Amino acid sequence: MKKKILFWVGAALLLTPFWVFADWLNHRGDSSLTGVSSGELETELTLEWTFDAGKFLKSSPVVSDKLVFLGGSTGNFHALDRVTGKEVWRKNIGVGVDAPALIQEGCVYVGTKDGFVVCLDAKTGEKKWSYETMGEIVGAPNIAAHPEDGRLLLLVGSYDNFIHCLDAKDGKLLWKFETMNYINGTPAIWDKQAVVFGGCDAQLYVISLLDGQLIRQVDLGAPIASSVGLMDRFGYVGNMDKSVQAIDLTTGQLVWSYQPKNFPYFSSPALNEDLVIIGGRDKGLHGIDRKTGSEVWRYAARGRIDSSPVIVGEKVVVGTMDGKLCLIRLNSGELITEYEIGASISSTCAVSDGWIFVGCEDGTLYTFSTKSP
Repeated sequence: MKKKILFWVGAALLLTPFWVFADWLNHRGDSSLTGVSSGELETELTLEWTFDAGKFLKSSPVVSDKLVFLGGSTGNFHALDRVTGKEVWRKNIGVGVDAPALIQEGCVYVGTKDGFVVCLDAKTGEKKWSYETMGEIVGAPNIAAHPEDGRLLLLVGSYDNFIHCLDAKDGKLLWKFETMNYINGTPAIWDKQAVVFGGCDAQLYVISLLDGQLIRQVDLGAPIASSVGLMDRFGYVGNMDKSVQAIDLTTGQLVWSYQPKNFPYFSSPALNEDLVIIGGRDKGLHGIDRKTGSEVWRYAARGRIDSSPVIVGEKVVVGTMDGKLCLIRLNSGELITEYEIGASISSTCAVSDGWIFVGCEDGTLYTFSTKSP
C-alpha cells in the first residue's frame, strides 16, 4: 500500500506544472548593475505571449518568482503571470511610469513621472507607502544594506537633481545628495559602502552610503544619460558626447576612454571579467576590452542601440531601435539570430530561465522563450 501511495504521489508531481524560477529583480540584474543573468539561452527565439500596456512603453520589466512587473505611460503598474501573460493585478500609481521597478522581500518599488517613489505589495498591488521627490523619476531604484545596522535602504535619482536615500520599510528620508542637473540612471552600490552614479551635469559621483557625504567627484566632460556599471574598483559608463569611459573609483583617475565614432551612448554597459558590452547611437553594439579599452568586436545593427545589453552565459541579448531583438555571441560579436518585432526597443530586457521579456515603444510587452521551462 505504501509503495502505491508513493507511486501516485510521484506521478502527480510529474504531471503537475511546476517551475522554480530565477529572478531578475532590477533592470540590470544586481546592485552593481553588471547586466548579467544566470543560466543559458538557446539559439532560437519563440514568441510566447504579448501584453498591451496601453501606450508608448519606456519602462523595463522585472521578474520575481511567477510574476513579471511592468509600468506603463498610462500610470498603471501591472503584475503578469510569467508563463501565460495574464494580468494578476494592476494599480494606478500616477500620471505615468517610465522607470523600471525593483523587487525586494515581497515589495515592488518604482518611481513615477510625477516624482513619487511608490512601494506596493508584490502579491496584491496594495500600496504600502509613497515618497515625493520634486522631479520626474526615470531610473530604477536600487537596494542596499545600511553599513551599520543592516536595515534595507532604497536609493533613487530624480529630476530634482537629488539622490534620495529612503528607509525601504516605511519610505522615510534618511539623507539626500544634491547634484547640478538631472539624474537619469540607477545609482550603483559599490563595496557595500558607497553609491556611484552619473548625471546630466557630466559628473560621476561617489558618495557614502552611510550618510550621503561626497567621497569623490570626477568630471567626465559630457552629460550621462545611463547607469554606471561596477566591477572590482572600476566604474564603466557611456556619455552623451562620444565616449565610453572607465574610472578608477579609488582614485578618480580616468583609466581609458573608448571613442570609435562621434555618436552618443544612452545604453548602460554589461560587464564580465574580460569585456564591457554597450550599445551606441552609431548603430553598433560594442565589445570593449575591460582592462585596456580597445575594441574587441563591433556588431553592426541597422538601427540605434539605446537598449542596455544583457550577458547570459556565452550570449548577449539586446534590442534595437529598428525593432529587432538580437542574440549575439559574447566572444565574437557574431549574430546568432534575431526576431523582427517591428517596434522600437529602447528599454532593457529582463532575462530569466531561458525566457526574455522586453517592452517596446508600441506599448507592448513581448515575451520569448529559447527553451522549454
